[in-house]
Amino acid sequence: MNKNLILKHIVLASSLMTTAHLSHATEFKRFSVSAGWLHVMPQGDANPFNINTAVNPNKKYGVGDISQSAFLGAIAPNAEMPDGAPGGGMMPAKPFLEQVFDGGLAPLLGILVDNNDPTSAIAGASSGDTYVRGIDHWTQTGTGLEADDADTLGLMFNYYVNDNVSLQLIGGIPPKVDIKGKGEIIAPMTGIAYPQGAIESLFPNGLDLAKNIPITNLGNKSKAATVRAWTPAFEAQYQFGKSGVNKFRPYIGAGIMYAHFNNIKLNSEIKSDLIAAGHMIQNILDNNAGAALDGKTSSANPYVKVKTEDAFAPIISLGATYDINNNWFGVASVSYSKMNNKTKIDVIDSKTGNQLIHATTKVDIDPLITYVGVGYRF
Repeated sequence: MNKNLILKHIVLASSLMTTAHLSHATEFKRFSVSAGWLHVMPQGDANPFNINTAVNPNKKYGVGDISQSAFLGAIAPNAEMPDGAPGGGMMPAKPFLEQVFDGGLAPLLGILVDNNDPTSAIAGASSGDTYVRGIDHWTQTGTGLEADDADTLGLMFNYYVNDNVSLQLIGGIPPKVDIKGKGEIIAPMTGIAYPQGAIESLFPNGLDLAKNIPITNLGNKSKAATVRAWTPAFEAQYQFGKSGVNKFRPYIGAGIMYAHFNNIKLNSEIKSDLIAAGHMIQNILDNNAGAALDGKTSSANPYVKVKTEDAFAPIISLGATYDINNNWFGVASVSYSKMNNKTKIDVIDSKTGNQLIHATTKVDIDPLITYVGVGYRF
């Protein structure tokens, strides 16, 4: 074979290789869009509520009229009759006072009650004043909020920097998410009551109080609230393989997710319980602590406000595409984001704007997200 013929073959082979390379380059497309089923599975655990109220533990509040049953129910189990008083050193204060009421001796102590009716009121002139403590601030262990699983239509938009690297915007129709409650919120009231009139002589150093006041049970409801979740994410991805060569191409991605929650609807029973708790706090502030224990309405017009903070969190993804043809492809992925946000629940008096109750909890969402869809490249 002469040199000219060999040279022609080399030139021809080089041309074919260049053409093949250019042909392969044309297989790479800049944009793609896909749509499919997006399933969100929160993995986080509930965190306890931290609760504050407008009650000042260092201030004396008037008791006002209080039912006999509420008065007895608020006495601490370990409260004792002082030495020198009837029953002193012999029995706790609560059994002694129960005998006073049951035996018809209350009028002798200046306590006006109907002995045949345990709900009859002890007049404010006898009930005196009290320090109310324990409910100004407490952490309720065993409570919290957890997000339930959710499904929605997912949308993925990709811009390909080159055949392997792309930038992806993850979105979809914001799903409605059920929020489950955990545990029961109970106000751990303590304090010291200072009765007046003849009964004052029995308790010159005050009468110890202790009562756990149920506020609301989050755990016995099918859901505590519902919210609309907006959770777009932005990722940089690296896809293995080459266009036009590998039909199946796995990829990895990392980026950031943003979360915004709106259209929050609180369970109606929980809402009613919190409004009742608002009345309890306002009654104490109005020097009607007895009415607070009796569950009476107050001078306030409480309403409940729920708010969640927006959040940013890292997200990582593992997935793969499978080419159906040059334009159409199937895609599946699994993603995880270490995300949490803070939820605030306030009970506010609409008449004055005063915040009666302020509760906060951290909601660990930590979603595991699966996606299966069909896409188109162009």
